Amino acid sequence: MEPGRPALHDTDVLVENGRIARIGTALEVPESTLEIDASGGILIPGMIDTHRHMWQTGLRGYGADWTLTNYFYFYYINHPNAFRPEDIYAGNLLGALEALDAGVTTSVDWSHGLRSTAHADAAVDALERVGGRSVLAYGNHMQGAWEWGTTPEFRDFIARRIDGKGDMLTLQLAFDISNDPAFPEKAAFDVARELDVRVNTHAGVWGGSDDAGLRRMADHGVLSDKVIYVHTGSLNDDSYQRIAATGGHVSVATESENSAGQGYSPTARLRRHGISTSLSTDSSVLVSGDMLHAMRATLSADRAKSHLDAHANGETVADNELRSSDVLDYATRGGAEAIGLSDKIGTITEGKRADLVLIKNDKNPAMFPIINPAGHIVQSAGVGDVHTVLVDGRVVKQNGVLLLNAELAEARRVIEESVAHVRSTMDEAAWNAGLNPSQPDIERIANPYRYTGG
Repeated sequence: MEPGRPALHDTDVLVENGRIARIGTALEVPESTLEIDASGGILIPGMIDTHRHMWQTGLRGYGADWTLTNYFYFYYINHPNAFRPEDIYAGNLLGALEALDAGVTTSVDWSHGLRSTAHADAAVDALERVGGRSVLAYGNHMQGAWEWGTTPEFRDFIARRIDGKGDMLTLQLAFDISNDPAFPEKAAFDVARELDVRVNTHAGVWGGSDDAGLRRMADHGVLSDKVIYVHTGSLNDDSYQRIAATGGHVSVATESENSAGQGYSPTARLRRHGISTSLSTDSSVLVSGDMLHAMRATLSADRAKSHLDAHANGETVADNELRSSDVLDYATRGGAEAIGLSDKIGTITEGKRADLVLIKNDKNPAMFPIINPAGHIVQSAGVGDVHTVLVDGRVVKQNGVLLLNAELAEARRVIEESVAHVRSTMDEAAWNAGLNPSQPDIERIANPYRYTGG
């Protein structure tokens, strides 16, 4: 994924001490070196998910038919207050395992269910238990960031759980911009600047965060290259220009956006403005937690919009603008840029940390022939084709199997307990209402034609 460098064929990659030591043909290595046969496969950098609500993973699929309105109603009214620290732990444990299994080596855990530092401790416990590269985007939907972000308890948490962890566990502040014209969020941005961490915020969400919030950010001087804006589909061009001018990053969650209605996937507009773009899966409550799905959905949505716009003008798109290699870039190098680790991960480059994913499955007829590597990954590969995963040089998946049996067994146990607890906090009617949200009536079109067989 180095810009301007074509895919390399019949090439070896040597990993030593967690780093990519050498790249070349027929490399000579010590006899004790573990050799992973990648022939017939595709080696890519570990994928980077810049916005995943891991704590919600335990209710996977519960909101498969939800709109964003349903999500706010059922999740923010019925569920969040029921989540204990052990429920945060369970969701994060399962979410982190799911990410690694799918080749996501770095996850930004957008953790807005942290009602206390005990909840935050549980989130970090789970992330460290699994051992991926993690970013805790600390949030609390019950309080404004200017409240929880300025407390001694929050500072103590950072000292205890984040400081000294290097790039394996880093911190962001996760909060959204309120409608308060006084802009109380300025205090939280001041905290982020003091801590030298990034702010990760939902922006341009239809019916929620809007252009006025971004203008208030600009008026208070907090727009910068250390802000990640999630979704952005409902922003206007002025907001995009402000983001571009300050070097901001956008995290696109196409499956969620198109399904729930945050706003149409904005990748075409982001390209026009030259804004750094990454991908995210959002929440397993709503959609897939699989970045391969996210890439495919993003490519499809972008191309569908270009064809739709052209057809509305009586025109035809002769050549696709967005390429498979572009969305693979969003999922790797773009993610590294967004979280500030492009000097360490995001490309297969000598000297960088060895976060690597081998896509290979000799038993899957869809995995050969490989003619266009990027196109093959985006259009044909699935989680079952993720053969080997390395995080910081540590093999966590090999031959298509996660090497985390104890963690998987624990996840199954604690998730069952967590789901049972959450269900116990509401009556059966409320639970079923969330599982089966109401559907609008469809006005049927009267058909004037009647045909009979001749």
